[in-house]
Amino acid sequence: MGDFWNFSQTADLLSRTFVQQSLVALALLGLVGGLLGPMIVARQMSFAVHGAAELSFTGAAAALLLGFSVNLGGVIGAVLAAAVFGWLGNRARERDSVIGVVMAFGLGLGVLFLHLYGRAGTGFALLTGQVVSVGKSGLVAVAITAAVVIAVLALIYRPLLFASLDPRVATATGVPMRLLSVVFAILVGLAAAQGVQIIGALLVMSLLITPAAAAGRLTASPLRQVMLSVVFAEIAAVGGLILSLAPELPVSVLVTTISFIIYLICRAVGMRARS
Repeated sequence: MGDFWNFSQTADLLSRTFVQQSLVALALLGLVGGLLGPMIVARQMSFAVHGAAELSFTGAAAALLLGFSVNLGGVIGAVLAAAVFGWLGNRARERDSVIGVVMAFGLGLGVLFLHLYGRAGTGFALLTGQVVSVGKSGLVAVAITAAVVIAVLALIYRPLLFASLDPRVATATGVPMRLLSVVFAILVGLAAAQGVQIIGALLVMSLLITPAAAAGRLTASPLRQVMLSVVFAEIAAVGGLILSLAPELPVSVLVTTISFIIYLICRAVGMRARS
């Protein structure tokens, strides 16, 4: 346990370029996850995040087999999956079955691609993340994704919030429900794809859902939920990386642990405030 407080070793590692790149990438991913999370929770899309992350893994596995960028393959896989989820699963009651069907098929393909590629260790890295090997190209990809997500979300936020909170009235007033569903699903797919590269397909929800779920326990205000969600996601992302340095633990483990602890605290505080 003493390794956690080895500040000299932590400071030394933080001076390394590859760690700084990983820190910035995680901070950007935390920002994106914090911004998207409250809307994901409001639209009951937690399973869609899991599905997009798993199919990002399929796209990355295909890229390994075909010999092109794993990041690009992951983005293509996640975006295609998210677009299908958004188009076919516009209604909440249809969404889970559509995601389950598409995800099962996609995961089967991913296993096939990894088998043909012949290196199981690489596939395991896609499931658990490779934050210390983000590199300059990976950081650029995360930065571009963050810029796109923030710009598009700013344009569609008001009608998307309306459609999420009162879909019947939004439909009656002419809000393009299916288009908004597809666009938002693609944003989620982009974020999930970058999350897969950094913390892995199995752990993406720790930044895209858990901070928002925690924020929802403290306030019903959409704006305050977004602000708290971003703060919680950044604490989990940046804090997880910094704490992992000295003891040389997997970053993803600490990111998910911090995120879960924040949720438990917010849940307890919220229950006490209501009682």
